[in-house]
Amino acid sequence: MTQLLLLIVALLVLGHVSPGRSEFKRCWKGQGACRTYCTRKESYMHLCPDGSLCCLSYAFKAPPAIKPEYD
Repeated sequence: MTQLLLLIVALLVLGHVSPGRSEFKRCWKGQGACRTYCTRKESYMHLCPDGSLCCLSYAFKAPPAIKPEYD
């Protein structure tokens, strides 16, 4: 009975542990990285599933939308 209880507790704990290290998680179609803080050469795009920031380098940032001119 003790082993069954220990197994259940171990499975519950393992279910709440995130796989891998957070600095290697990718976001924004693989171009960004999930981090606690973005560097000076990065901009914040959105939140990652774990609540950290999705930081995207300025080189990968989408160009601004061009507004059509009306005559």
